[in-house]
Amino acid sequence: MSSTTAAQQSDNVAHALSGAGGGILSMALTYPLITLSTRAQVESKRADSDFLSTVQRIVQREGVTGLYAGLDSALFGISVTNFVYYYWYEWTRSGFEKAAVTAGRASKRLTTVESMIAGAIAGSATVMLTNPIWVVNTRMTTRKKNKETVEGLLPGSVAPRQPTTIGTLMALIKEEGPLALFSGVAPALVLVINPILQYTIFEQLRNSIEKRRRVTPTIAFLLGALGKLFATSITYPYITVKSQMHVAGRDGGKENMMQAMRRVINEEGYAGLYKGIGPKVTQSVLTAAFLFAFKDVLYEQTIKLRRKIPVKALVVHSWLMMYDTNWILLGGGTGHSRRRDGWTEIAWF
Repeated sequence: MSSTTAAQQSDNVAHALSGAGGGILSMALTYPLITLSTRAQVESKRADSDFLSTVQRIVQREGVTGLYAGLDSALFGISVTNFVYYYWYEWTRSGFEKAAVTAGRASKRLTTVESMIAGAIAGSATVMLTNPIWVVNTRMTTRKKNKETVEGLLPGSVAPRQPTTIGTLMALIKEEGPLALFSGVAPALVLVINPILQYTIFEQLRNSIEKRRRVTPTIAFLLGALGKLFATSITYPYITVKSQMHVAGRDGGKENMMQAMRRVINEEGYAGLYKGIGPKVTQSVLTAAFLFAFKDVLYEQTIKLRRKIPVKALVVHSWLMMYDTNWILLGGGTGHSRRRDGWTEIAWF
């Protein structure tokens, strides 16, 4: 492998690691909004309660922890999703940039079409690799715990434990088969257009601004928010259908994407496709904004660390950190006892 290729691979990994770290931080900050949106998407009837009423109902029935149902699988999922997406996106982008140089183009920056193609390739690869994680996460997020039932237990009785991520995964495979892990793949592939729109808008706006000034984390925050607002508003009906297909095996018969969409329209009208859009758009915009702001900072930190540590050691160290933290999140133990006082460790995983 040439030194140029090795350097490019190292840069791809740096982008992937910073994207994973930024995703974890941004999702942890906004997760209650995901819970509210997902609950609304899978309700079989119209939900007339407002935002605050929904929050109060969940807290009364399930406690504050109800707002964080499935957080462990979500953090694991976003770390894998963002790592895969950013790696493939940067790999594809570097290919386009090399082609631009070979063709003698004045600028090697990606055009709008090239940005969209890079996003499509990265998004499709990510969907196929991570859909099972999000099926498990949706099942955990929409599982409801009745507080009154717990409080009504006989003295000395032990309240049933909520299944862990691994427990939910094994139960799903046992009851519905491995193919259930890929329910909702069709709308998820359609939703590849969401990050395509988001990152295309972000890239083009950033390229325009970079001609005049440096893109700071604050500017990246605003550009990320704008891109995600536009993308999520357009693709939201497919987000609703995907969530319903993720829980279809639990609540009833299987449906394909068009059947699920027609059922929602017949039962609730077109407005049913936009259930929970308020908290979802808010969460998506904030998550994307934080992600882009965090990612730029983390990328700079990763590059600085890479200059001090050999590339192979950096990658191995980073993946060990990801494995260790996600094992803790999945209920596998307390992890190693080493002190975690580095910004890079905290930020990545």
